[in-house]
Amino acid sequence: GLGFNIVGGTDQQYIANDSSIYVSRIKKDGAAYLDGRLREGDKILAINGKDLKDLRHMDAVELFRNAGYDVSLKIQRRLQPQNGPVGHRGDGESGGLPLAAILVPGLALAATAVWILLRYRQRM
Repeated sequence: GLGFNIVGGTDQQYIANDSSIYVSRIKKDGAAYLDGRLREGDKILAINGKDLKDLRHMDAVELFRNAGYDVSLKIQRRLQPQNGPVGHRGDGESGGLPLAAILVPGLALAATAVWILLRYRQRM
């Protein structure tokens, strides 16, 4: 397969009042994952030049299953909020704490421990 799952369609709207087809999941080590351009949440507008507008979910699935070896997708990237947390990222980023938020306190703690150890050894 192409290595990703889709949601949406006229009969299974993923977003209210929107019958578009969206990427719901990219399978690890699948074709889409290895290619790296497709992301979870992307809206798929066309496959191999065929417009996906106003299709039932199963009809869209059939188009993907019969797409062949060379597949061309026309997508619309979902915009991510610029100043808030992101629910899920398909690009491998965890969205957690920056590395410096862990390293700086850890290094300070280690330096303090070394200083205490040296002071204690001087007193002996």
